[in-house]
Amino acid sequence: MTAQKIPAITDSVAKLAEQLQAKDWLLATAESCTGGGVACACTDRPGSSAWFQGSVVSYSNQVKTDVLGVADVVLEQHGAVSVECAQAMARGAQLLLQTAVAVSTTGVAGPDGGTRAKPVGMVCFGFAIGKKLYSDIQYFNGDRQQIRAQACAHALAKLSFYLSEK
Repeated sequence: MTAQKIPAITDSVAKLAEQLQAKDWLLATAESCTGGGVACACTDRPGSSAWFQGSVVSYSNQVKTDVLGVADVVLEQHGAVSVECAQAMARGAQLLLQTAVAVSTTGVAGPDGGTRAKPVGMVCFGFAIGKKLYSDIQYFNGDRQQIRAQACAHALAKLSFYLSEK
């Protein structure tokens, strides 16, 4: 998946680039179900090194805990697919990569792995902006690639929305 194939992603990245550069802020991502897709979309834009710091693809719970610092109790009580985990991932990426802003994704892209409580297509998002934390849950339809692409698009658009409120 590249951003050029999805105009909404390209537009969101362009807006994010402007917003982040206007504040001289850097962005980090922590991605599970999107597997680096948000970071890929950001770095598809020329000049992204001025506002994009880096990414952690934390597909396993071990990476979530060992690298991003997600507390074991968060995973035990809420699971990896939860807003609590998403927020902890975003904060962990923000601290690890020393950025003002971070976004995270964790969800069930399918085709397997869904449950009644956490169905295929459920994606949780975390947003760390300064000291504030935000979260969101979305339920996407489609195959694995469509769900991942929609999650990337939503992460970027929602982050831009939160930045416009600052």
